[in-house]
Amino acid sequence: MVMNEMMQFIKQMSGRLNANDIANQTDAKKIAYMRNLQRELKQKDVLSIPFDELSVVVFDIETTGFYPYNGDRILSIGAVKMKGDQVLEDDLFYSTIYSAKGVPENIEELTGITASELLQAAPLPEVLREFFQFVQTDTLVAHHSAHEKQFMKHANWIALKSSFEHRIIDTSFLTKITEPELAMVSLDDFCSYYQIEIKRRHHALYDAMATARLWSENIKKVKAMGFENMKDIYTHLASQG
Repeated sequence: MVMNEMMQFIKQMSGRLNANDIANQTDAKKIAYMRNLQRELKQKDVLSIPFDELSVVVFDIETTGFYPYNGDRILSIGAVKMKGDQVLEDDLFYSTIYSAKGVPENIEELTGITASELLQAAPLPEVLREFFQFVQTDTLVAHHSAHEKQFMKHANWIALKSSFEHRIIDTSFLTKITEPELAMVSLDDFCSYYQIEIKRRHHALYDAMATARLWSENIKKVKAMGFENMKDIYTHLASQG
C-alpha cells in the first residue's frame, strides 16, 4: 500500500498522472463530501432546536422559467445566514452560473443578468459545491420554496449525481400562524406589509436578504405567541387540520 501511494505521488510530481486520474480523484472527493453531508443532515434534529438557537440559511434563486425538467435552468443563487431572528448581514453567498445558452430577453430585463455575465461565471457543479459548503447542515428557508426545491433537486442530480437532502422551510410555515387572515402571496406584498425594503427586486441576494428579514419578523412573533421551536409549529398546524 505504501509503495503504491509512493509511486502515485512520484507520477503526479513528474507530470505523468493523466487528466482522467486527477478528475476521478476530484470526483471521488466531491461524492464523499456530499455523502458525508447527507449523513450529518439525517442525524440532525432540527425540529427541537429552540428558535433562539436555530441556524438557517435563507436563499433565493433566479431562473429562466418555472420548469427545470423542461429545460429551464438556474441563473444565480443568493443566500444569507441567520441565527434565531438575527440576520447575519456579513455572512453572505452569491454566484451566477455559467451558461453558453444566453438569457431570454424578458428574463434579462427582469433580473439584470446578461449572457456575457454568465459566460464569465463558474459552472453549476462548482457553484453548488460552494453553496453547500456555505450552508453545511443548516436548514434552508425560502419564499415560495416549492420553486427552489424543484430546481435544487434537478440541479443536484444533473451536476453532482446526488439527491437533494436539505430541509427547506417556506416562509408561509410561520405566516400561516402569525397572519392567518392575510391573503398575501408575493414577496413584494409581504415586504410592503412588514415595511421591509427590497433594494433590488429579482436579484437573488437582495431577495434572499428581504426574505430573511421577513423570516426574522415572524420568528419574533411566534416566540411572543409562546412557540419555542419548529416542532411546536408543526403540532399547532396539524391540530388546525
